[in-house]
Amino acid sequence: MNDAAPHRGGITVLVAIAATLVVAALIAGSGFLERVVVRLPPIPAAERVAVVISVLAVLSAVVWMLVRLGELARARGRRRALEATVRGEVSCGIRSRLLVSSLKVLTADDPRPTKLAARYSLVADELGVSLWNGGRRPRRAGYFPWREVRNIRSDTIVAGTSVVSVLVLRVRRGGTSVELPIILADERPGRFALSDAPFFAVVRSWKAKHRAALAAEGLELPPLTAPIPIIRQGAGPVQGPVQGHGRVLAGR
Repeated sequence: MNDAAPHRGGITVLVAIAATLVVAALIAGSGFLERVVVRLPPIPAAERVAVVISVLAVLSAVVWMLVRLGELARARGRRRALEATVRGEVSCGIRSRLLVSSLKVLTADDPRPTKLAARYSLVADELGVSLWNGGRRPRRAGYFPWREVRNIRSDTIVAGTSVVSVLVLRVRRGGTSVELPIILADERPGRFALSDAPFFAVVRSWKAKHRAALAAEGLELPPLTAPIPIIRQGAGPVQGPVQGHGRVLAGR
């Protein structure tokens, strides 16, 4: 079993319900199907195999769609619950292999390793950044106080066949320093990763919270890096405050 896989009891139940409904529909309509099949002309064996494969493909697509809808509903419920109970900025993250491997290195000594859902939530407040699983009753999966964060920057990684923007959080815990590449989800229907102006707005907000928290504790502020673009509608990019932009050579 993948160590990064979360407990997906709700999704498993959803799949089971969908499969039960499909089977129940087939049983309920078995008499009708038999009458239809009798009236059909004989079908060669090769064509029967093709029909069976097509039906299985359609059923698989339906189940996959129901699972995805369940995940999205769970993420929306978690966001609403967090927004009602926390004072920080709530974002949605997409789990990636690179993030999972980095978290394993960073939390190797923890008795309970960090496990993330496929879509998890992030909360950035005056104390630090926390990671959350669950639905309407969120469960905190990880926490990084601002004093452990050494740097925040934007970058890119390859996810499948696409290049997506990532917020890179460099965290030092104990004697270990690791970069956590966070893919922020675009929660609009049909979208994948957050990009352009909304993405850079989150990066700037996190950097501001980080610097304010360190200054309040009298700790050394991270060095200023090259500015990031502020993208406005109908205009070219202009330079904005403190943010480096590079490339992480790693896959999803």
